[in-house]
Formats: sequence, C-alpha cells, structure tokens
Amino acid sequence: MPPTIEASGPNAQQIEYWNQNGSRWVNLQDLIDPQIRPLGLQAMDAARITTGETILDVGCGCGDTSRELARRVGAGGKVTGVDISSVMLERARELTQRAGLANATFRNADAQTYRFEPAIADLIFSRFGVMFFAQPDQAFANLLTALRPGGRLAFVCWQQVSENAWMFVPMLAALQHIPPPPLAGPDAPGPFAFADPEKVRGILTRAGFGDVAFESLRQDLIVGGGNNLDVTVDFMLQMGPTAAAIREADLTLRETVRTAVRQALEPYATDQGVRMGSASWIVTAQRP
Repeated sequence: MPPTIEASGPNAQQIEYWNQNGSRWVNLQDLIDPQIRPLGLQAMDAARITTGETILDVGCGCGDTSRELARRVGAGGKVTGVDISSVMLERARELTQRAGLANATFRNADAQTYRFEPAIADLIFSRFGVMFFAQPDQAFANLLTALRPGGRLAFVCWQQVSENAWMFVPMLAALQHIPPPPLAGPDAPGPFAFADPEKVRGILTRAGFGDVAFESLRQDLIVGGGNNLDVTVDFMLQMGPTAAAIREADLTLRETVRTAVRQALEPYATDQGVRMGSASWIVTAQRP
C-alpha cells in the first residue's frame, strides 16, 4: 500500500475508512464512474469552465473528474485532484499518466485542514466528494482561502436517499431480511449529509461564500455502468446503504438478501443495463 497521510485531526475516522476501503472503490471504478459521470459533467457545465483556469478537484478519488477537468482547461490550465485515500490516488495517477494529461496532478491531503496556497484557484469542484467532512463549516472556510476573489465553487451531492431509487429500492429489499445499520446523526458525514439545501446554504454562507444556488438534478442512471442484472446486483451489495446493512448482517442471510435485491432490481433491467432514478443537487457559489 502506498504511504498515506496520518489518520489524525477532525477527519481521522474518514481518513482511516477511505484508506482501508479504497481498494474496493478502485476495484469497482469501472462500474461507478460510468454510472455517475453524467451528473459530474452537468455540474462541470454549471461551473462555466474556461481554458487556462486552475481548478482544485476535491475528493477526486480515482481521478475520473480530474481528467475531464484537465481536458476542459486545456494545456494552459492546471487541475489538482485532492483526496485522503492514497490507494485511490495511486490509481488516479496511473490512469492520468496513461491518458497523457500532464496538466493534472494529485495531492494526498485532507481538504478540511490542508494549508492550500492562498488565492490559487479559479474553481473548486467536487463530484460527490464534499459530504464527508466532520466539520464542514471549517472545511469550506479553508477551501475558500484557496480561491481567488471572484473564484467559483461547484459540486454535486445527493438528495435524500428516498429520492434515489437506485439506492432506496435495493436497500428496502435487503431490510426485509436484515436489520438496518445504526443510524448516523443528522450532522454526521456521509453520502446524504448535504441532502438538505438550507443546511448546505448555511454552511457555505458561514464559510464566506456568496451567490449560493441550487439546481435539482433528477434523471435515470445506468446502475453499475451498463452491466447485466447479476453483475449489477453484486455491485449494489458492495456499496451504498445496502452494503452497509449487509456488513452488519448474519452471513447465513446474505444469499437470501441477494435474491431479494435481484428481484427488486429486475423490473428496471433493460438492454442497456439496469436503469433507475436518481436525485442530486448541483450547488454553485462564489468567493466575493
């Protein structure tokens, strides 16, 4: 395993988690990226990216968004992908080098506490990477320092789980047979931590951002990147709230749960893959 930042500070638990579990996300990358890429592309369009800009890509993971951002800013621009998972960044560097994108680099750092060079970026971007801060007010205040005056923020985050059929339907099927995992607190980091737009508006406003705006994005996703039903079921059992419930379950029930999840997803299967609804927010803001 490549060296990683120390699991310390307010996000120590997240640093530990994403380094212990990063290899799972690397292994699933070919299924995850095609599924959520369309949402990230729409957030990039909302960010009004121009050639020559400098961008920080927060929570970049395996670098799919960083590579697209690098293409959009061109050779005269620069993209720095930031993530706490050294495992995922190793994959990001490998794929970016293979793509020949010399204007994209990666930094293993905690964006909540890392001392960025002041006023270096035209844009801070994230695709589902900013909902995991233990102290989001402080995290966004720190990120603000990296933006030039007039610089922009754009990210995409999930709405409530009940609005995301691709996660909610398999989760309900699983919970017919196993108990739910422990509930996280309302302010705990996690995939749905930014589901409430007024909560997010408050975080960004307190951090110093202005012109905070939300666009509701509702569209079908090809779950698991267009694979067949059985591959998609296995994928859903390894990530998201369904996977969290299964990790706490009795091993003897796992095949029962898999059958229930397969039956729940079967009506959504098409020739192009399993197609299910999603709901997310595109959030934009600006440094005054």
